[in-house]
Amino acid sequence: MARRVFFSFHFERDIFRVNQVRNSNVVHGVERAGFFDQSEYEEAKRKGQSTIDKMIRDKLTGTTVTVVLIGAETAQRPWVKREIELSLAQRNGLLGIHIHHLDPVKKGQPKVDPRGPAPNVPADVLFPTYDWDGDVKRFATAIEAAGKRADAWRDSKS
Repeated sequence: MARRVFFSFHFERDIFRVNQVRNSNVVHGVERAGFFDQSEYEEAKRKGQSTIDKMIRDKLTGTTVTVVLIGAETAQRPWVKREIELSLAQRNGLLGIHIHHLDPVKKGQPKVDPRGPAPNVPADVLFPTYDWDGDVKRFATAIEAAGKRADAWRDSKS
């Protein structure tokens, strides 16, 4: 059974790197959530914080795993922090993928960013991370492991 996965990332800085992951066929067999297109994101920004928060909540609905695509500044982004907070509130499993080394495509950005830290999570939450390497099987296995952690967490809290 495919896991429904929410992807969290720093939109403005990392969208080109994120799209390399999204378009690599690595998410085949995974139902994606949390990928906002530019027009959705810009419209939500214009309408304000409550609209962005609602959009995140809507995209998280029904997900069991949150994959945080980690660039140089991801850990400091307030909306990434909020997405993780909401993910933990609904007991999603977490997985972090470092994408700092992918070509940004966008002019004016360095070819390789510094490796950013993973966002902070509570000490009792397992949040494994690794550098993106394009390995479809590894990614699918890591998502499934995060999903199983979420299943066990939900079962233990019932």
